[in-house]
Amino acid sequence: MPRDSTSALRRIHLRWGWWTLLVFSAAGLVLESLHGLKIGWYLDAGHETRRLMFTLGHAHGTLLALVHVAFAATLDALREVPRDASLALRAASIAIPAGFWCGGVVIHEADPNLAILLVPLGAFALLWACAKTALRLPATEDSHPPPDDP
Repeated sequence: MPRDSTSALRRIHLRWGWWTLLVFSAAGLVLESLHGLKIGWYLDAGHETRRLMFTLGHAHGTLLALVHVAFAATLDALREVPRDASLALRAASIAIPAGFWCGGVVIHEADPNLAILLVPLGAFALLWACAKTALRLPATEDSHPPPDDP
């Protein structure tokens, strides 16, 4: 992959990772505030599912933000960077946390709403991105082509 293209993709994933880390860290602060202020909509006995969905959305969003930073750090080691892995990783980073968060907003008899179906779709996108990236890693250091000269 040409150096300019790798640099552009690295910047995309670094920006995505750090900004989403900010967003999901702030979301964690909001959840802690809801807990600290004893907000019934979040803490009452009948809302365990909502609390779980919001916690899972926060945790998965934070983890996926760090995966973007790791993906950006991995780019130089890849033989080629599949653009579909980059796109799938971004899709997963939206679908998984959104499925948990939106699934927890309205609860039906202790079950999340249908937005929870975004989670497995995002999980498949994440698996796709991981597999495509792992398959592009060279088996040995000798199989890695030299970088392009500027």
